[in-house]
Amino acid sequence: MMILGNLQVATMSGGYGLVPHAAVMVEHGRIAWVGPEDDLPETAWPRHDMGGRLCTPALIDCHTHAVFAGTRAAEFEMRLQGATYAEIAAMGGGIASTVAATRAATDQALLAATLPRIDEMLAQGVGTVEIKSGYGLDIETELRMLRVARRIGELRKVRVRTTYLGAHAVPPEYRGRPDAYIAEVALPALKVAQTEGLVDAVDGFCEGIAFSPAQIAHVFAQAHKLRLPVKLHAEQLSNSGGAALAARHDALSADHLEYLDAEGVAALAASGTVAVLLPGAYFTLRETQAPPVAALRAAGVPMAVATDLNPGTSPMGSICLAMSMACTLFGLTPEEALLGTTAHAARALGLADLGRIASGFRADLAIWDAEHPAELAWRLGPTPLHARLHDGEFV
Repeated sequence: MMILGNLQVATMSGGYGLVPHAAVMVEHGRIAWVGPEDDLPETAWPRHDMGGRLCTPALIDCHTHAVFAGTRAAEFEMRLQGATYAEIAAMGGGIASTVAATRAATDQALLAATLPRIDEMLAQGVGTVEIKSGYGLDIETELRMLRVARRIGELRKVRVRTTYLGAHAVPPEYRGRPDAYIAEVALPALKVAQTEGLVDAVDGFCEGIAFSPAQIAHVFAQAHKLRLPVKLHAEQLSNSGGAALAARHDALSADHLEYLDAEGVAALAASGTVAVLLPGAYFTLRETQAPPVAALRAAGVPMAVATDLNPGTSPMGSICLAMSMACTLFGLTPEEALLGTTAHAARALGLADLGRIASGFRADLAIWDAEHPAELAWRLGPTPLHARLHDGEFV
């Protein structure tokens, strides 16, 4: 039990939800009270003076591929010389090259490679991170990736949500046989992952270079049988109808969405599915078509923002840089960007007690050397994190 006093608190309720000259009471890992310090209930709880600093919910990175081996720096050079994502994939690069490196790595090597990436996120105020599989594309390696992700949550003060992404790409041994891959690898691996308690949600890559809506629908049907929520990489490189598919399956989120059309926007709005914007991939791939932010905003679709940390299309671990990019490249306001890494990101992961500072919510908090929450998206460079609380304890 403790009181954090002398704060500017962005509760993220109804926008920033700013409470100046505020205090937060923390009890048993949860928020017991938040409000103006003059209204603080009488108590003998120990008090920490936070020097007028800004307090927000700990940030949430709701879309990452943080567990992988190897790099794809050579592909970065190829793209700069004019090669497209699809052309690189056709030459055996892209996801397939990371699959080869990840399959060859031991569990210990994967963990050792991933922890520094997670530490970078935590230093930027992240308290919850989603980690996908999808660089194994065989039963054994997919499960190993999920086990490594679970282990990270044991070794660091961070909340890890694992997402099974077996339907990420067709591996070389199944080239030209995507239906066989789904039936013989993706679905059986999902069953084992669920049995072992390794998976919190199920994802897929719905795109011409990956899987069709019909193939993804088979994966989603299996997820529903296993009582697992779904999400989807949709409309990143073309309009394949993935967002509408995600909405029909009550997906937690549809992610990327550069080629989302009006029908897809309406489907997301009707289902309540969160639109997850990933400006790091847009920037790295030098895309020219941005997600239809104005249409999403007008339709009332909640928009989350994430790093999409991965070795190929978004080698970026900075959630604050993702917020800045979402503003400068996609036209979000700083308030929308912060909602996108707090309240809306929590919704994209199905976490009802995170992402806001309110009574009963988990006391995952970030304390910043900042005066106003817009500074988090405004700054380029070092992030002004002063302290972080995880389940009500200073980290």
